[in-house]
Amino acid sequence: MNETLKVLKERRSVRKYKAEQIRDEELNAILEAGTWAPSGMGLQSAVMVVVQDPATIAKLSKANAEIQGKPGTDPFYGAPTVVVVLADSSSRNWLQDGSLVMGNLMTAAASLHIGSCWINRAMEYFDTAEGKDLLKQWGLPETYRGVGNCVLGYVDGDLPAPKPRKDGWIIRA
Repeated sequence: MNETLKVLKERRSVRKYKAEQIRDEELNAILEAGTWAPSGMGLQSAVMVVVQDPATIAKLSKANAEIQGKPGTDPFYGAPTVVVVLADSSSRNWLQDGSLVMGNLMTAAASLHIGSCWINRAMEYFDTAEGKDLLKQWGLPETYRGVGNCVLGYVDGDLPAPKPRKDGWIIRA
């Protein structure tokens, strides 16, 4: 089977990570893949903010849990790296652009045997005053909106089993 198709079929959302930080060469390869995501009209409206500082990850995780209505949990599953994907909402296709970046990040991670998971609620968080303050700290204007948090790390345990594909997924017209 083609290696790309194999990686796409075998990628799983990982929800348990080792504390060990991923290597810079692996992270850089994953981030580069994100830069090659397609974007509407080639505008490349998305950016990736790499967070490896435990205090910042804890702050983002705590806020995410509160938005989710599950305070006291860790929706980032102990991952040592979070790539926050944001996109400039003044671009018509900002959400699609950022979503394609997220897909590239997770596929690239799987190809390197790095676990990943798309964590929602970035949009809600970066629409808050606290989120907008963080955008300022990162040198980004308020027009940037959260698309997703891509958590990355070495898998602690086995990958989850795949779920069966649903019937009627493909319709030929």
